[in-house]
Amino acid sequence: MYEYQRKNSFFAQVPGMMEAMCEEELKELGAVNTKVAYRGVYFQADPSALYRINYTSRLLSRVLAPLLTFPCPDAAALAKAAARIRWEEFFSLEQTFAITASVSKSAINNSLYAAQCLKDGIVDYFRSIRGGLRPSVETVNPDVRLNLHIDNNTAVISLDTSGESLHKRGYRLRAGEAPMQETLAAAIIRVSGWDGGTPFWDCMCGSGTLLCEALMHYCRLPAQTLRAKFGFFAMPDFNRAAWTSVKAACDAGVRPLPAGLIRGSDLSQKMIDISRSNLSRLPYADAVELSCQPFQEVKAFEHGTLVANPPYGIRLGEYEDAQKVYTALGDFIKQKCTGTTAFIYTGDPTLRKSIGLKTSRRIPLVNGKLEGVLVRIDSYAGSKKPYYAAYKAGEAGSAKAADEL
Repeated sequence: MYEYQRKNSFFAQVPGMMEAMCEEELKELGAVNTKVAYRGVYFQADPSALYRINYTSRLLSRVLAPLLTFPCPDAAALAKAAARIRWEEFFSLEQTFAITASVSKSAINNSLYAAQCLKDGIVDYFRSIRGGLRPSVETVNPDVRLNLHIDNNTAVISLDTSGESLHKRGYRLRAGEAPMQETLAAAIIRVSGWDGGTPFWDCMCGSGTLLCEALMHYCRLPAQTLRAKFGFFAMPDFNRAAWTSVKAACDAGVRPLPAGLIRGSDLSQKMIDISRSNLSRLPYADAVELSCQPFQEVKAFEHGTLVANPPYGIRLGEYEDAQKVYTALGDFIKQKCTGTTAFIYTGDPTLRKSIGLKTSRRIPLVNGKLEGVLVRIDSYAGSKKPYYAAYKAGEAGSAKAADEL
């Protein structure tokens, strides 16, 4: 019996700064006894909950099923541990496998070397039971993915029950220069609280990731609706009947998208074409309105939810241009977005000051290697309402605060 089988215990890898949010989602999907860790969440789940989490989670990166935990002071210990696992229960000679490794504060201090040692141990195991024959390694699209983590000379070998990373939804066939990761887009929509009660507009939609995630969220499409293969198919105790039941129940909750509820625009026709191409992979994509125009030319967007991922100005000489975009966006929100709540994500937190409006909330979120921030701006009708709220709250300088809200 493997480690995950004894306690129904698993580990979810999560994007940076999203641990607490991912723990909430795991609980919603049936996980119990959760515990937040750095870049991950430990949890317990029965098979049906595990399948549901992999199929529907919008925030997680991967879900690992630990097979064996052991002291690992050197490569010999790693090879010995590899021989204790019955690898033929997970894949055959005809199938391929890949190993992802990470090391920290251990005698084995190179992740590539650690992965190589485990690979050699697996190969030696197959050769010993299959007359010298061995399965092949395939890093691009393997049949089975394994994970090795060594921390303080303690190693954990796990099966990746997700297979391909869960941020890969399958709809993004084309991307712009700086695409937003799908899990981040889903996190922004979750934080916004948007549920379809107001119009949703991405005024700088780029390749359409936020639009795709908004569509999937409203329509209740499982995040992996386009995926045909999961890592949990390779589990020795995989229950196909339970998986079929879970999938059918999740798919039954899908609902259509009303025309015009979700809108996207961009000043680049190329990006609009890319957005349309990516959206086309999803059901109800025809109901999303796309237009090629700068947000400054829109007459008004009132009583809605506005999202934006403006340029960060990372490249040399582009920062000043990015500042101008943020300032123009702030002016637009103040003048033309009465009753609208705006959520703006930037990979450079210093740029938020260029918006020129008071933010009611700031949430740190990572996009790949960029440690960015999501800001919320509430645009009220006129100045009396915020002035009165400030007065009732007893805030100093309420008139000035009202002008900034």
